[in-house]
Amino acid sequence: MPDSEQRLPKRLVPLIVACALFMENLDSSILATALPAIASSLHENPLRLSLAISSYLLSLAVFIPVSGWIADRHGARRVFRTAIVVFTLGSICCALAQNTGALVAARALQGMGGALMVPVGRLVVLRRIPKQDMVAAMAWITIPALVAPIVAPLVGGVIATYTSWRWIFLINVPIGVLGYGLVTRYITEQDVGRPRPMDFRGWAILSTGLTTLVFAAEIIGKGILPPAATAALVCTGLVALGGYALHSRREPHPVLQLSLLKLATFRGSAIGGNLFRVAAGASSFLMPLMLQAGFGMTAAASGSLTFAGAVGALLMRTRASQIVRRFGFRRVLVADALVASLLLAACAALTAGTPRLLMLLLFTAIGFSRSIMFTCVNTMGYADVNEREMSNATSFAGTAQQLALTVGVAIAAQVLHVAALLRGSDVAEAPDFPVAFLLIAVISVLSTIAFWRLPPSAGSAVSGHRTGAEPA
Repeated sequence: MPDSEQRLPKRLVPLIVACALFMENLDSSILATALPAIASSLHENPLRLSLAISSYLLSLAVFIPVSGWIADRHGARRVFRTAIVVFTLGSICCALAQNTGALVAARALQGMGGALMVPVGRLVVLRRIPKQDMVAAMAWITIPALVAPIVAPLVGGVIATYTSWRWIFLINVPIGVLGYGLVTRYITEQDVGRPRPMDFRGWAILSTGLTTLVFAAEIIGKGILPPAATAALVCTGLVALGGYALHSRREPHPVLQLSLLKLATFRGSAIGGNLFRVAAGASSFLMPLMLQAGFGMTAAASGSLTFAGAVGALLMRTRASQIVRRFGFRRVLVADALVASLLLAACAALTAGTPRLLMLLLFTAIGFSRSIMFTCVNTMGYADVNEREMSNATSFAGTAQQLALTVGVAIAAQVLHVAALLRGSDVAEAPDFPVAFLLIAVISVLSTIAFWRLPPSAGSAVSGHRTGAEPA
C-alpha cells in the first residue's frame, strides 16, 4: 500500500466517496422542484419535461447492473474517477441545454455516470475498510442518500426562485473537480484478479425488465400513456425479470448473482431493507408535497421543516456504531423498523394547524430512525460476502435500491391520484395524504418479518456484537 494511503485517516476514504454520492443524490432529487421553472425557460409543457427525470432513471436501470463487472474489468478506482467525470460533464451539458431534447440526452449521460458512481463508490469503501470499522464507514456513505432528498426541495426552490435553474447543474462542477482530485491523490487501485466473463444475454433481459418497470412507475397516474399501455409495460417488465431469474440459474456468471440471496445477511438486507426503502422513497415524495399542496406552505417553509430529517440523520451517524455493537443487527433492525413505521403513521395525523415545533420533532425522529436503518442494512448486507463476490453484491444492492425507491414514489403518487379521484377531484389536497402515509407505514412494518428471521449473531463480524452463546 502506498505511503499516501497508509497515512490516510480511516474516515477519509468513505468521506471522499460520500461527497461524490451526495452530488449524485442531490442532483437526482432536486430536479422535480425546479421542473416548472425549467419548463417555463424552455417554453415546454412540464408534463413532457418529466422525460428529463425518466431518462435519468432509465440510464440508471441499464448501467447499475453492470457496474460491478466494469469495476472488476477496469479497476474500481479508475471507474469511480471516470464516473465522476461523466457525471460532471453531463451536468455541464444539462446547464447548457437549450431545448427538451438536449436536456433529456444530457440527463441520460448524467445517469450513466451516476449508475457507475454509486455502487462503485461503495465498492471502493468495502475493499479498503476493515470489517470491524465497517459500520462507522457505512454511516458516512448512508448520509448522502438520507440528506439529499430532504435538502433538495429547499435548495431547488431557492435556486429556481432567486437565480437561474442552470445553477442546479453547475454547482456539481466544483464538487466533481474536487472529488476527482481527492480520489486521484488518496485512493489507489487494488488488484482483484481476473474478472468474470460478461453475461451480455442476461444484461439484455434484465435491462428490458428494469427499464420497462422504471418507466411505467415514472409515468403511472400522469396520463402520458393509456392505462392499458402502462399495464402492458408492467407485465413486460415482470415477465422479463422472471425470465432473468430462470436465465441466472443456468448461467455460470450471471450479470446479477441471485445466489447471493442464500446468505442470510444479504437476503435480510435485500428484502427487509428494500421494503423499508419503498416506504422511505414514498415518504420523501409525500412530505414536501403534503406541506406545500396540502397545507399551503411555500417551498422555502416546507424545506426548512423537512430539513429536520437531515439533522436527525446526522445526529444518528455519531451513535450508530455503539448501538449496533451493543444490541446487534437483528434487534436493532426489528426495533427500528417498528419505530419508523409508527412515525410514518403519525404523519397521517398532521394538519395545517399542527404546531411547527411538533412537526420538527417528528421529522427529526424520522431522520434519526432512517439513518440507523440504512446504516445497518447497508453494512450487514456485505458482512458475509467474500472479496471475490463484492462487486456482484454492490451491483445487486444498487439495482434493488433504485427499483425500490422508484416503486415507492410510484405507489405514493398513485394512492394520492386515486384518493383525489374518489373525492371527485384531480388535484391532491390535504385529505388525501393520511391514507398514503398509513399505507406506506404498513409496507415499512412488513420489513420486520425479514429482519426477525435473521439469526441473533447476524453480521457480528462487522458489528462487534457478541451473543451469549459466542466467546468474547
